[in-house]
Parts: sequence; structure tokens; C-alpha cells
Amino acid sequence: MNAVDTNVLIYVHDDREPDKKAAAKELIDSLEDGLLLWQVACEYIAASRKLLPQGYTPDDARKDVDDLRHVWTTSLPKWPVFERSGSLMGRYSLSFWDALLVAACLEAGVETLYSENFSGYNEIDGLKIVNPFRAAE
Repeated sequence: MNAVDTNVLIYVHDDREPDKKAAAKELIDSLEDGLLLWQVACEYIAASRKLLPQGYTPDDARKDVDDLRHVWTTSLPKWPVFERSGSLMGRYSLSFWDALLVAACLEAGVETLYSENFSGYNEIDGLKIVNPFRAAE
């Protein structure tokens, strides 16, 4: 199973970064076993505000989340995710939100997380982390 971080979903609609936009679209279209994490869905709605100048509205973001949840499996948070995030923060010097994302992936059985936010980490506790934009940078 695969998961994507919020930044991947944002780039699908970000005209300011054409190479990253193309890479994000290709990745999203190719993931047949995607997992939409609750945290990512919520962050995406909030972060989509920065796309307003490009004509992308919060309603567009809500529709995209709704479309994704019908194609991918969804994962809602449970207390073990919160508890595990504390250990990850300490062992890997992650921010709270990044540790929460990794913990949610681990608890849900995700094998690969696609994100540009984990430079220096190719793997955390068995979770493979791939920056899908490395070639686009």
C-alpha cells in the first residue's frame, strides 16, 4: 500500500511548478493501491487556499478529496497513531505533524510514503520514503 503527503496532492494543481505538477499527476494516476490518510485530507483542504490565485477553490479541494476517497482506501486516526508519533519525534527528530504522518502510515500498513518533506530519510521504521520530485528539482 502507498500513501502520499499533502504536498504531492497540492502540486497536482500548482501551475507555478510545472515539473512537479506533472510528476505529482503521474504518481497519483499510477497508484492503484493508494491510502488516503485523514491527516493528509484535512491538511490538503487547508493548504489548498494558497492555490486560490490560480482559481482553485476550497470546494475544488473538497471534491478532489471526495473523489480520492472513492478510489483509494481511507484511514481514520486512532490513539495508537498519536502515541507512536511521540516515539518517532524523539528518535528521528521529526516535527509533530511529520511524526504523526509516519505513525499513521506505519499503523495502516503503508509500505511507501511519497513526500518531499523528509530529506535525509529514505526509511523510517520500515516505511520507505520516496521524494517523487527528486528528478524534477
